[in-house]
Amino acid sequence: MSSDPSPPIPSFQVNAIPDSSHTTDDDPMATLVGMLDLQAALPGIRRMRAWGHEVLAVEPGERVLDIGSGTGTEVIELSERVGPDGDAVGADPNPAMLAIARGRAETADSRARFVEATAYQLPFSDGYFDAVRCERVYQHLDDPAAATAEIARVLRQGGRVLLIDTDWHTVIAHPGDPGVLARLSKAMLTTTPNPASGRRLRGLLTAAGFTIDDMGSEAVIWNPDTALPLYMQMISSASTSGAITEQEGRDLLATMDAGIAKGDYHLSVTMFAVLAHRAD
Repeated sequence: MSSDPSPPIPSFQVNAIPDSSHTTDDDPMATLVGMLDLQAALPGIRRMRAWGHEVLAVEPGERVLDIGSGTGTEVIELSERVGPDGDAVGADPNPAMLAIARGRAETADSRARFVEATAYQLPFSDGYFDAVRCERVYQHLDDPAAATAEIARVLRQGGRVLLIDTDWHTVIAHPGDPGVLARLSKAMLTTTPNPASGRRLRGLLTAAGFTIDDMGSEAVIWNPDTALPLYMQMISSASTSGAITEQEGRDLLATMDAGIAKGDYHLSVTMFAVLAHRAD
């Protein structure tokens, strides 16, 4: 299990395609952080997060948790909203990512704090938080029901939760050979623990005893800076597994490059969000 909030992009090296013209970063963590920052700047992500803050409606003095806090930007925002009398905490299992988040919080002179933890074991007492948010973590979980039960445990009665996640079955990609794209997508779905996570959020919350209050969705449209690295990682993985050939991978990258050069390209995926409260 991993509760990294990013899509499955551990690195962007296309090792199976050695003559690719695309360069790579020698520092996987720096590459990941750079991509998270680029993703955070996408209009669709910004709109989804703005809507999430509006409906979660965190107030001064409240205690709030962000599970899979990544670079810490959302925890810093939550810290501003809860003020000096509140408590904004980010939980992430990656020590290197936690160091980056703490550094950013220090630079921002933020009271946000961060702890090393997975979605399955949160180091907090029962009912400690007024609100919990969790973005793009459930797609990485092999036992999302257990994580949902843990969220219920740390929330007070009436406490709110906002789950945001991607449904990778909704990917639309252009240009490229339809058959190759279909096999590429199938290979990615096979290696993602919970690729249909977006559509399952409501049911998971209901089964855990939550009452659903609102739902939202956003078709996140990726720009070339974010789309190409994702393609490169997907092609590398699919080529290694034999889902596509190395030549098909090279051809697909060349087609994408040509499409980007003339403005004829598209990559989107739908994210879903569910707001609920603990009713028991």
